Formats: sequence, structure tokens, C-alpha cells
Amino acid sequence: MDSFTHLFIGGAIAAAIAPAGHRRAAILAGAALNTLPDLDVLPLLLSDDPIVRMTWHRAATHSLLVLPLVALALWAWFRSRGGRVAQAPRAWFWIFQACLLSHPLFDAFTIYGTQLFWPLPVPPTMWSSVFIIDPLITLPLVLGCVVAAWLGARPGAKRAVVASLAFVGVYLGWSLVAKSIVEREAERSLAAIGLADAPRFTVPMPFNTLLWRVVAMTPDGFVEGERSIVADRGPIRFTHHPSDIEALDAVRGQPQVARLLWFNHHFTKAQVRDGQLVLTDLRMGAEPDYSFRFAVAEHDGEGWRPIPARQLEWPWEASRRLGAMWTRIWHAPADPGL
Repeated sequence: MDSFTHLFIGGAIAAAIAPAGHRRAAILAGAALNTLPDLDVLPLLLSDDPIVRMTWHRAATHSLLVLPLVALALWAWFRSRGGRVAQAPRAWFWIFQACLLSHPLFDAFTIYGTQLFWPLPVPPTMWSSVFIIDPLITLPLVLGCVVAAWLGARPGAKRAVVASLAFVGVYLGWSLVAKSIVEREAERSLAAIGLADAPRFTVPMPFNTLLWRVVAMTPDGFVEGERSIVADRGPIRFTHHPSDIEALDAVRGQPQVARLLWFNHHFTKAQVRDGQLVLTDLRMGAEPDYSFRFAVAEHDGEGWRPIPARQLEWPWEASRRLGAMWTRIWHAPADPGL
């Protein structure tokens, strides 16, 4: 989830748990607590390696094995100082726990990758049923927190935040249902073109859960298709895209490449650009526009030589993409793919 949404996730959770007289303070405390895990980006800024910055974000500070201890320590410290936490220690204990633990769980609904079980060497969790920014998650939480802050200790305040959290919970449940619908059709459609066992992922397109992107890896690249739950019928139409698998195989053993492949579950495209090998994370974006591309090696005439990783930014026509996406939700494509 984006940082703005995390503020209101924490605020709503804390306001729902706190005693009535503590509710306004709890909104602020919950917002701060739910934002706390993302402060891992600050030390990562000291690294000049973009793969380090990407793959170590959402690690230790997002671990379900670490955060309960952090919450306990913070609760104990604030309780020792008196004030509201000492006045209602049980309620505030659960505020600390719920606000911190909900952060990585909400993040796990996106596709970026959240290392829920750090330091265990478990690949990042990516349920990928919602986009990192979704107005139908953010706006109800904002409304609930605003109403609760305005009403304060009055009974309607708790009802407002509980209702907003309930709506978000139902919406997240719907996102998983929508994902299962898309994945069932993806399984049938990929089997029809001989890719029944191909590694694949499904992810919603920006800001909605009605239009989905499906990607499956092939021996020489990957296929990409779209599925609108509203407009599409029949099999998913796929387009094939090549990847330089030979070059990727040559650099798999490099530590930075191995780390990236572990982090993104090997959903990577390799291509040679200006004599350098560029690895693209296929999970975030759509062909040919992606959020994360890294130059990791250059050819010295005999083979691929590692270079310090460098993140590349290529033109991305976002306004064109968003307009076309909105149209695509409601209309099936006219031209067949693969």
C-alpha cells in the first residue's frame, strides 16, 4: 500500500480499539504506528545499489516474526511513562500490535513483495489482488477517520471507523474472489496454448479490480494477456514477447542478479541495450512500460562482466495508458492475440 493509505489504516484501527476519551489521540498514534515499518527506506537511501534498495525494502521492518516484539517494546515503554497508555493498557496493547502487524499484511495484498517471515529465507509474499494505490481502499478509511476525529468521544465515531474497516475488509475479500476468477480462466487459456505448467502471475491493473494482467513465462520469453471481468468472454488472448534467456542464464550466479530473481520470483525479462544486459521486473507495469529496470552486466567481447547495478528509466506514457485502461475495462479487444 502507498504511504498515504497506511496513515489512515492505522488511524482507523486505533480509533476502533481505543477508549472513547482517547479516540482522537489514537487516530494520530495509529497513523504513526502504521507508517513506522516504511521507515526502512531511510537507511536504504545510503546505498547506491538500486537492487539493494528494492529487495531489502519490506524486509525486517515488515516481518511478522519481528513486529510483535517491537510492538510489545513500544507499548511497555509508553506505559512506563504514564499517560493514556497507562490509563488503558489493554486497549493500547492491542492498538500497538494491530497497527504494526496490519502494515505488512496490507502490503502483502500487492505484488511488490513483502518478506513476512524475515529472517527466514522465504520468498516474498505477493498475493497481488490489489494495486498499490486503490481509491476504494483509501477513501473509506479517510472518511472514517475524519468522521471519528470530528465526533471524538461520541458513539458515532466508533461506528464510522468500524464501518470503514468493514468496507475495506469486504473489498479485499472481493479482490481475492476476482483474482480467483481470472486465474481459473488463465489456467484454461494457457493450457490451450501448451503452457499449462508455465510459471505465471495475475495482477490488477492500476486503481481497480475489474481489469487484470496475466503473465506466464515461456522457454524463450513470456506471454502477456488482459482479462476484464466485466467485458471479456472466452479464452484470454496472449501476446508473446521475447527475452534473452541465454544472456540471463550467463549472469544468474551473480549475487545481485540472484537476489533480484529471488525477490521477484524469477518474473524477469532480459534484453541487451547499448551493450549492457538489462533485467526488467515484469510484475510492475505492462509491456513495454515497467517501473523497475536494471543494467547489471556488460559484454566485454568474451562474455558478460558484472557492473554496479544501475536503474534505468524509459519513457512511460501514463496518461495514454490510463485512458486506454478505462476503456478496456468495459470493452473486449477487437484483435486476437496469440
